[in-house]
Amino acid sequence: MNATGGAEPGTPQDEVTLRQLLAYDEDGILRLVLAPSGQDAALLGVIIGDEGEGSPHDGRIVLLTGVSAHPPDPAHPPDPVHTRAPAHTRDPAGTGRAGRATAAAVREAARRGAAAVVVRGTGEGPPAAEVVDAARETGIALLARAGWADWTDTIEMLRAAFAFAAVGTGDRLAGDIAGGGLAVLASVVARYCQASITVEDTRFRVLAHSETSPDADPLRQSTILGGKVPDWRVAELRRSGLLKALWTSRDVIHRPADGTDPERLLVAIRSGGEILGSIWAAADGRSFSPEAREALRRAAEVAVPYLLQHRLRVGSSRRREEHALRELLTGEGDRRAHIWSLGLAPELPCAVLVAERDPTTAPVPERSLQALALQASAHRSAVRVLRESRRLTVLLPLPDGDEREAVALARELDSLAAAMPDAPAVRIGAGRLVDSPLDAADSREDALLVVRALREREARGPARPGPGGPGEQDRPVRHAGLGDVARTVAVLRVLDAVRPLWESHGGPVHDMVRADLAAGGELVRSLTAYLDAAGDVPRAARSLVLHPNTLRYRLRRVRERFGVDLDDPDTRLLVTLAVRLATSGSGPTDAGEGV
Repeated sequence: MNATGGAEPGTPQDEVTLRQLLAYDEDGILRLVLAPSGQDAALLGVIIGDEGEGSPHDGRIVLLTGVSAHPPDPAHPPDPVHTRAPAHTRDPAGTGRAGRATAAAVREAARRGAAAVVVRGTGEGPPAAEVVDAARETGIALLARAGWADWTDTIEMLRAAFAFAAVGTGDRLAGDIAGGGLAVLASVVARYCQASITVEDTRFRVLAHSETSPDADPLRQSTILGGKVPDWRVAELRRSGLLKALWTSRDVIHRPADGTDPERLLVAIRSGGEILGSIWAAADGRSFSPEAREALRRAAEVAVPYLLQHRLRVGSSRRREEHALRELLTGEGDRRAHIWSLGLAPELPCAVLVAERDPTTAPVPERSLQALALQASAHRSAVRVLRESRRLTVLLPLPDGDEREAVALARELDSLAAAMPDAPAVRIGAGRLVDSPLDAADSREDALLVVRALREREARGPARPGPGGPGEQDRPVRHAGLGDVARTVAVLRVLDAVRPLWESHGGPVHDMVRADLAAGGELVRSLTAYLDAAGDVPRAARSLVLHPNTLRYRLRRVRERFGVDLDDPDTRLLVTLAVRLATSGSGPTDAGEGV
């Protein structure tokens, strides 16, 4: 079977009904929106997007990967912090260009004979009205992909569903295993082979095993107890060439007994050209049955959909949790469903920490955030971590309600980041304690503001002595709780509120700031130092490493060129706001990304 769910040359391809497909989809990757012809229509394969453009789609299920059934309203793009409504509600009528494109794609798929289409979903609501109308008018089944899933999940699920149909139950072994999962498969194959069985993935982790007798060989016992083949054993198999034979052969491989190591039969589990894992049979003091080789060959075929399903479940579970955490942190979607997906109690107090790499550093691969993620995860088992390219967001449960623990973790992460040689600067902010994960978005908003405050203070203020005292190289403060930077955070909130009004405002101060920033920002930097020094020209000049007369000259230019009188109190207030707006970030997107 190929990556799109079609059959590999020479492999069987059974049809799957829509009802069977939905029953197989235990993780809820697909949601049925409409089935005008009922759920017993046969699906004969999968087409991705415009694959095979112009060719018939007879009986296929088409994945409309290039269009969305829930187009966002371009006039109201989502804000990464303040948006609280689910994304799909921004254009509920689906009247946008994306909705029309999706409806046209549905009609085209139906015209070419498709039995069903899958559109990209973002929430629990229905797709755009015109998309549903197009499916109803053409008689094609319409399914929506879950917002937490991606197209890889969808393809893997469909691939596994078709693989189950292709295996069938036409022989005794497959019939005994049907629907039982890998544990039943290992037990049944052990009976057919008269051997002990382990089913392993490509990293030699044990996915299932048959009953282990007390006199089983020590290697089998340690493998099952440890959940994987010991590293030394894998290295030995690699040196002996057995692994190369396993991954390149399509037949059962025989390994003779060697000392305490019993006779073994092994076979790779393949889906077309892809290796999914292997089945190992150990004689354990007995002789293999005459049908052992054939049973293992057939078991490797029957195991394919189970290994595909296992891989899908691991990947989709991780993506579902990541999606739930992302939406919980932004206050979107069904927050109660999200905390259930994350295994958190609604009455659990918590706080959110944000660790953010310096936005001025190039986005090169580095491991500092990975190390911080591991450290945060080790702090408490219920910690949930969302890692992005420049930012780490930590949801920290605080069952004792002690918000000082959040600041202590921020300090711990700061210490770890500072100890990494050649790593970019990382600033860590802890948001306020909230009574429930349902309010995690509020704590995250605080944490982002704390990070901005740290960044701004570092740009404007002096360094502090390092943790080792005056003898150690000074370093800036790069971690804080909300209470530590409360005044700066309050100013940032005011600036964020004033910014839209200021950006629509005109006048001499506005013109001066805009013209100077376009020319390099020399006057803005000089005005910032002058205002920070409360009008003390010598002190401001020292901070700029200028002669006081040079600074006085620049201040005269402000008056003479732009007509800005710094002796007027109202003008000084406007200038203060203007330079702060020009030199402070406007929000979390300044750091390169939002959640």
